Amino acid sequence: VQLQASGGGLVQAGGSLRLSCTDSGRTFGTNALGWFRQAPGKERQFVAGISWSGGSTLYADSVKGRYTISRDNAKKTVYLQMNSLKPEDTAVYYCAADSGGLDYIKAPDYWGQGTQVTVSS
Repeated sequence: VQLQASGGGLVQAGGSLRLSCTDSGRTFGTNALGWFRQAPGKERQFVAGISWSGGSTLYADSVKGRYTISRDNAKKTVYLQMNSLKPEDTAVYYCAADSGGLDYIKAPDYWGQGTQVTVSS
């Protein structure tokens, strides 16, 4: 598993961004995938997760209704669509993968590098 995240940037409050994370490994289609974020001075926190098939998803309460996680197994890519962004969403966002399934995504086996998301007020 080799995860590469992209799509971060600077956006005004209320705006949208879509993050992407591509896996260059060979087991993409069998792994649950997730997104985490870490704000300055804070611990890394779970944001969203998706099962290997895409049929099940999981969200942190703070992003429910605003963020959508999806995946395209043919492209070996997981996405995080972020709408109605708030300044408190500012963080480095990381993608992650776990071979054990969605139930284990909050403690993933694999991490990608982060991408910075900054939301200005």
